[in-house]
Amino acid sequence: MIKLTDIVVKFGDFEALHNINVHVKEGEFFTFLGPSGCGKTTTLRTITGFIDPVSGTVQMQNRDITHVPIEKRNIGIVFQSYALFPTMTVHDNIAFGLKIKKLKKDEIEKKVTEIAKKVDLSDEQLKKAVSQLSGGQQQRVAIARALVTEPAIICMDEPLSNLDAKLRVQLRNELKKMQKEFGITTIYVTHDQEEALTLSDRIAVFNKGYIEQIGTPNEVYNHSETEFVANFIGDINPLKDEIIRDMQLDENKHHFIRLERLRVNQNAEGEGVFKIQGVIESREYYGLYIKYYITAANQQLKVIEKNDGINIYEPGETVKVGIHPDDVMSY
Repeated sequence: MIKLTDIVVKFGDFEALHNINVHVKEGEFFTFLGPSGCGKTTTLRTITGFIDPVSGTVQMQNRDITHVPIEKRNIGIVFQSYALFPTMTVHDNIAFGLKIKKLKKDEIEKKVTEIAKKVDLSDEQLKKAVSQLSGGQQQRVAIARALVTEPAIICMDEPLSNLDAKLRVQLRNELKKMQKEFGITTIYVTHDQEEALTLSDRIAVFNKGYIEQIGTPNEVYNHSETEFVANFIGDINPLKDEIIRDMQLDENKHHFIRLERLRVNQNAEGEGVFKIQGVIESREYYGLYIKYYITAANQQLKVIEKNDGINIYEPGETVKVGIHPDDVMSY
């Protein structure tokens, strides 16, 4: 569907992207994830035509679009700021791209009405100025405007970052549902790991203009290919000298384990599990689970245990901590 081959982007002497290779399949929800300044938005802007690469190719549906103008790429774009016209009505914002395409008035009306219904915008809201709408409603307008021209793909650059946390979670769920209903290929940019893990079919993890790993949410989380990915995605424990020696791990490598992979007391039993004694320093109660901070083998370990309502450990309590060698990620 969309294929980037050996893309290099420079701003003056600064090389922002180094040989980026990505293949997004048809109907896929594909996320570019990484910290600020890592190259994810630059890659998106290269796909949409705002940036010209110095080398490499951008293909869409097997057609080279590397130097095709933005308006001829058939790509819908949702910007971080939504880029809506605040004094125009919701209807006119959505219809804007159709008017540029010089569609007939009755056809524009039909398409605007249909898309508004699909993104849950009422007839009453269509008549309002965009500035009268909430952030969540404005985001729906931006999505409707991007989809109404029936693009081959839709690109979204941090579309939820301006919303409060609760609304962000709500709209995240709606966004995924909407994408499945439309079946449209979606490229999504975010720095939010939780957003990437919950929304994506596959994720490309960016770091300093390189792609560290491309994989499913499960692959990048449970089978991180690099130390950067292991540390950037979710929370993780670095294992220190004493545990590395006692477990006979390679002392020339760095070793990590996810919080939920550590086992406490009765859960620490099992074949091949390495056990150490530790003391609960503190805990955080989240309802579904409890996060413990445990001092063991001269280091602090963070452990997440499912809350069964029975085995809840108190600060100062001595516990057994289990580590299975298969759960350790080494680099």
